[in-house]
Amino acid sequence: MTDSNHPLSRVRLTNPVHLLALGFGTGLIRKAPGTWGSATGAVVGVIFLHFLTPNSFLILTALSFVLGCYICQKTAEDMGVHDHGSIVWDEFVGIWLCLLAVPTLSWYWVAAAFAVFRFFDILKPYPIRIFDQKLESGFGIMIDDILAAVYAMIVLRLIAGVVM
Repeated sequence: MTDSNHPLSRVRLTNPVHLLALGFGTGLIRKAPGTWGSATGAVVGVIFLHFLTPNSFLILTALSFVLGCYICQKTAEDMGVHDHGSIVWDEFVGIWLCLLAVPTLSWYWVAAAFAVFRFFDILKPYPIRIFDQKLESGFGIMIDDILAAVYAMIVLRLIAGVVM
């Protein structure tokens, strides 16, 4: 990117805030950065869950939400664009919440968590779309993905109740 007016020309992966907000670079993938961010977040989440208890992982996820409010806001300000598609830390935190709802960390449950989360994150059913449109802070960037994760968690728990 040589155009200094382009939002991506204003971020650097050498900046730790940008590195996290851009999902370790996955947000820079031009086609479907949110999907790539969610997929990478799922892999990172599964790794964390192999080493942490579910309660410790929940605390990590909550802290990552708080951190995300800051890093997403700062990166959006640096880019000069609210909630640029390359900001995917919110997808990381959203998919981590979904992983807490699956009964096992088998590939099909992780894939189900990924698919259901992406469905709600893309569709943005009521009231998610309102939050997405009305809130212009780091909290606003994060909260629509948290709400999508809550919807996905409900669906995952319902599916788990039927098949388990």
